[in-house]
Amino acid sequence: MGFGKYLIIRFLNALVVLALVTLLVSALFVKVAEKDLTNTIQERVNGELQALQRQGHAPENPDEWRAERIKFYRHQYHLDKSYSWRVFYYAKKTLTLDFGNTKSPIFGTERNVKGIISKALPRTVLLFTTAQIIIILIGILLGVKAAQLVGSAFDRGLSVIAMVMSSIPMWWFGMIMLLVFSFKLGLFPSNSIPDPNLTGTAHILDYMKRMVLPVLTIVTVSFGGWAWTTRNIMIGTMQEDFIMAARAKGVPERKVIYGHALRAAAPPIVTMTIFALLYSMGGAIITESVFNWPGMGRVYWIALQTNEINLIMGLTFMNVALYLAGVIIADVAYGFLDPRVKVGASAQV
Repeated sequence: MGFGKYLIIRFLNALVVLALVTLLVSALFVKVAEKDLTNTIQERVNGELQALQRQGHAPENPDEWRAERIKFYRHQYHLDKSYSWRVFYYAKKTLTLDFGNTKSPIFGTERNVKGIISKALPRTVLLFTTAQIIIILIGILLGVKAAQLVGSAFDRGLSVIAMVMSSIPMWWFGMIMLLVFSFKLGLFPSNSIPDPNLTGTAHILDYMKRMVLPVLTIVTVSFGGWAWTTRNIMIGTMQEDFIMAARAKGVPERKVIYGHALRAAAPPIVTMTIFALLYSMGGAIITESVFNWPGMGRVYWIALQTNEINLIMGLTFMNVALYLAGVIIADVAYGFLDPRVKVGASAQV
């Protein structure tokens, strides 16, 4: 079986997993949505009855009228259908990207779930992906340098920094950054929501200024772990026979490190990079809440607080789809970086 057919099978497997996860999420949230919709229907019917009474058009039999209106709304929201029917119905809607609307508007007047996600995702990409790219570059450079200088003061210092920074909660460090640089020194705004009155260059500069503290927080807390992981991968690679052979042939050290060792260590590093970038698109609920950044994480928090079932299902579907996309991209990247993956795929799959 060729590598292309292998990837097609992986893609089909990802679709099956996505469908099963969507079905499971639907089974979990349909029950929650049933209770929520029942309460919503009761409140709406009571509100309609009170409005009619104020207008002097109260029904002769309020109980019968209320029962008819409840029956109408239960049919409208498919609550008169069986539980299994509703699970498959909402799973099908989610898989076809029909996420529906929220009960209350988000981002001003937006109620369509796809519209909300289309606004939140670019903001999360702008913030977290920018920070993640910086983390990857700093982590790889420091990790490679530490692998070259194993046991040196630089290596030991990086180990301490990585351990300390990885132990700090990001939300706590973010609040410290806000306290110092925003409230005490007044260098950066405390609110990350951009000024809607600005346009053009002023809007871009305002956006960049509001991104400084969140990006600095994410990079500071996360770069140590990346550097430490890269260092350990590189140390193992630099002890391989082909590295010793290259050095014995007189190959310059820089070419040995970046042309041989780093290339050989690329598959696990690329995997880390792909998943880090994809996870960054999902945002971080607590981090975005601390800085009030209107991205995917912040929207997820709002959806949980307000019990927006359609929005939760839409966001969950997007996160799972991104994860599965990362698996496929990692397979493709492995095939380009390591020819043995293609041989193994052709021979064994």
